[in-house]
Amino acid sequence: MGTVAVVGGGVIGLSIAWRAACAGWTVTVHDPAPGSGASWVAGGMLAPLSEGWPGEEHVLELGAASLGRWPEFGDRLQRATGCDLFTSDGSLTVALDAADAADLRTVAEWVQAQGHEMRVLTRAEIRDLEPSLGPRIRLGLLAPTELAVDNRVLVDALHRACVDTGVRFVAATVDSLDELRADRVVLAAGSASARVWPGLPVRPVKGEILRLRARPGATPAPSRTIRGSVHGRPAYLVPRGDGLVVGATQYEADDTQVTVAGVRELIADTEALLPAIGEYELYEATAGLRPMSPDNLPLIGRLSERVVAATGHGRNGILFTPITADAVLAELADDPLTEAKNADPQRFSKEGL
Repeated sequence: MGTVAVVGGGVIGLSIAWRAACAGWTVTVHDPAPGSGASWVAGGMLAPLSEGWPGEEHVLELGAASLGRWPEFGDRLQRATGCDLFTSDGSLTVALDAADAADLRTVAEWVQAQGHEMRVLTRAEIRDLEPSLGPRIRLGLLAPTELAVDNRVLVDALHRACVDTGVRFVAATVDSLDELRADRVVLAAGSASARVWPGLPVRPVKGEILRLRARPGATPAPSRTIRGSVHGRPAYLVPRGDGLVVGATQYEADDTQVTVAGVRELIADTEALLPAIGEYELYEATAGLRPMSPDNLPLIGRLSERVVAATGHGRNGILFTPITADAVLAELADDPLTEAKNADPQRFSKEGL
């Protein structure tokens, strides 16, 4: 096969390294602290349907294709490592007022028209499914095929799988791809990608997330991922074995400091969805930098004959992991994956990047 240098050790870089090593490549991952960036902070939602919106057909198409790959990808990783990745089946998006209810009906009609399963639920049906949710909720959308994974278990499992398949790790920052001696280079450095490849349209967008732990006697957490909009701000609750992940703020900023305002907003907004949230222990507040692209699609494909991009996944890095790994492996084999054609990095410039 040859040698591959993967720049970046988040879930995208680690999954590519693992799959490439399994395919026979000699792989080295370059990252000063693998798994410590946005992948460690993420909520772990796999929700392309719930996040769909008319006009973003390509985003939905790519997300749905990756969601379809997740059961096989996750099962393969679980068998290789013994880790239990999945934390919930199904997503429920709820509306608290008439405007949000109208938006949910628009999303449902559009997603169904694209051929995907999504059900509109009444207030009574929501109470039957998730009795712990708040009384102000008036309408819901159920996406039964969506999933959630424990992102930290995923990071650890991918790292273990890489080690077991012979991937080498270099704990250093890469400042120039020219310094790497490998036959092929995969740029998977997240929000730092534009520093390594100047002009790449990837920018950092800050997001804060809270982790809550169930205390004895606390109201049980929902069994599904719960999403909603409160005062115009998106909020979500993702089940974990010991509690919930609560997210997420969004700022055009490149620092990872958690703010008082961010924590206050997350608690207040999610309390409208789950009134009993005050019974839980707040044991962690973290912030990460999402690597955003201008059109919310990742950048997956050739930057040059030698360099392949796998970056710009925004808030959907965990979701896009399987299809990104497949697409990069296809590029390494000089046989591009048709399903990833709309993520071609060259779409931003006729002259190329």
